[in-house]
Amino acid sequence: MKITRIRTTPVNIPLDVPFHWSVGAYPGSSKCIVEVETDAGITGLGEAPWWHFGPIIEHELAPRIIGRDPLDIAAIESLCLPSVQITANTGENAVVIAFGALEMALWDIRGKEWGQPIHKLLGGAVRQDIPFTEYFSFREAAGTAGGEMSAEAIVDYCLRMREAHGSTMFEGKLSLGDPELEIRTVRKLREALGPEAMIRLDSNMQWSLPTARHVLQAIEPYNIRNYEDPVATFEEMQRLRQHSAIPFSSHVPDLRRALALGVPDAFVTNFAVHGGIGRTLRFIAGCEATGVDFWCYSGDTGICTAAYLQVSAATAWIREPAQSLFRWQVGDVIEGGPFRQTGNTVRVPDGPGLGVTLDRAALDRWHRHFVEHGPMQHFHDPFRPGHFRRLPLN
Repeated sequence: MKITRIRTTPVNIPLDVPFHWSVGAYPGSSKCIVEVETDAGITGLGEAPWWHFGPIIEHELAPRIIGRDPLDIAAIESLCLPSVQITANTGENAVVIAFGALEMALWDIRGKEWGQPIHKLLGGAVRQDIPFTEYFSFREAAGTAGGEMSAEAIVDYCLRMREAHGSTMFEGKLSLGDPELEIRTVRKLREALGPEAMIRLDSNMQWSLPTARHVLQAIEPYNIRNYEDPVATFEEMQRLRQHSAIPFSSHVPDLRRALALGVPDAFVTNFAVHGGIGRTLRFIAGCEATGVDFWCYSGDTGICTAAYLQVSAATAWIREPAQSLFRWQVGDVIEGGPFRQTGNTVRVPDGPGLGVTLDRAALDRWHRHFVEHGPMQHFHDPFRPGHFRRLPLN
């Protein structure tokens, strides 16, 4: 079997209502869908976390591997990916992420060729139902959606998700730069959801170190499972550890620094940032060997989510629920999508490869949205149009 063609398609994946995060309003994301075609009639699917990786894949990577065996991932990596140490040193890490999206498609081909889901290629499932958190955030009202702009409205939203979907795992951003509002909201959430519910928070580096100390000391009695990126650096996080026992996580996948500093306690990433599924598995193995947790990112088109499901099914160390924006997505590019959790979980697909099928009509629709509206801008300050915020907010 040989690779005959590689196609990339930029798409927008809007949310029903933008949510507030530390640097603005997040209306959705712009992704790049990767299709790797073969002379055996098998097409593998991949996804890059941002649209601008498409030209790197098509113009830099594709010419190197057309005509190559897609099952020989190690050989293809040696043709596409320089040493990751040097790419980080020279600021050319985009090729790592671009290759990660391409490599995902190669795993999809491998599973389809052998008639097995990826989790079986990785040794089999240790779990079939993969946990995801329900998400909450401050959101303006738009029609019947959103409107959670107070502590009370956030609580009401989470109670509705529990009633409608059996959700007891929650994660959210309380990112309006008001520490007292965050403290009050967390207190009300714990009182309303009870002692058994999981509550995780994601600050996206909005706090200064003094404010983070105040906030975390105030919310510690409410049994917070994890607080993601409360401050801007691992060094500040290390100083914050002296004042809080709440575990920390980060999207910055630097395991060496984490071990040296003792923080964060967990990493939360997209697989492409490591260079694909294979390199992510090696990263997770390093985390397991050193006692650092790992769980998966959110806000994808369904293809990358399928990769999360497959790897989480086969990897015992991924014990914590992944993040999820499923409930707010108005669409994606897979048949039957978007995924939706019930009772906190999504069943791992049992079809070959990633276990999902590209919905060509949906792909065309969201590509047209990208062409007509341009890429979605999530670094957008709704209170000062045209400006970028500076962190910390408080």
